[in-house]
Amino acid sequence: MEPRTGSVRYMLADGFHHMATAEWGAADAPPVICVHGLTRQGRDFDRLAEVLSADFRVICPDLPGRGHSDWLSDPGLYHPASYVHALTHLLADIPRPVGWVGTSLGGICGLILAAQPGTPIARLVLNDIGPVIPVEALARIRDYMLPPPEFEDFAGVEAYLRIVHAPFGVPDAEAWATMARHSARRLPSGKLTLHYDPAIAIPIRAEEPKAVNLMPLWQKIAIPRLTIRGETSDLLLPETFADMERSGSRGLVVPDVGHAPSLMDEKTIDAIHVFLRENERF
Repeated sequence: MEPRTGSVRYMLADGFHHMATAEWGAADAPPVICVHGLTRQGRDFDRLAEVLSADFRVICPDLPGRGHSDWLSDPGLYHPASYVHALTHLLADIPRPVGWVGTSLGGICGLILAAQPGTPIARLVLNDIGPVIPVEALARIRDYMLPPPEFEDFAGVEAYLRIVHAPFGVPDAEAWATMARHSARRLPSGKLTLHYDPAIAIPIRAEEPKAVNLMPLWQKIAIPRLTIRGETSDLLLPETFADMERSGSRGLVVPDVGHAPSLMDEKTIDAIHVFLRENERF
């Protein structure tokens, strides 16, 4: 099933931009927004979106500088405040409460938005991200943010993704091939590279990483929450996960997976589907 495609217009300090979206499900169904991780793009959610589309309008944006969204002319604007700003334009275009599924960076954006007074987010799914992020994990992320390689074909892209994203727990060969197809863009030379602006690494590599503590924001969130953790994740540690459960979040651990679960396996998709359908505010 191919999604409908569109875009949302927003403005940052360097001017106006378009944020691309892919959308599944009936236009009048309860909306769910799925937001990807740091170097990924919205089509990572294809399998989840196809299942959820039986009950929901599922909207998967490409964050600025990723996928089919515009690149930013100022690399310094590649930070969560810009992404949240762009996403508020998407939310403003939806005149009703929404569900939110956020992987890693997409979860940080959801956490920030869900903590705001009058938030339109009615139900929040955080995929392998929490209010406390250890400095060691951020250092690991900084160190792999190198210029993306070039590939002769999609087989080369897939082989690379199978190595760098092995912790995702992608369940089968078809899923890997689909991920490779959507993760690549064609260069003028005819070769392929990864589908994001290499400049997103500049602000990340410009500073020494520091531990993140968003607990004051987390404590303001009053809506139902589901937190998913990869069993071997170094970004969402067991103690943070336990604290989130104690504060009211439902928890799900995906076995034999690190950062971050792909959300492509049947069990995890079913858990998200059930959680979102419980929301009486939709």
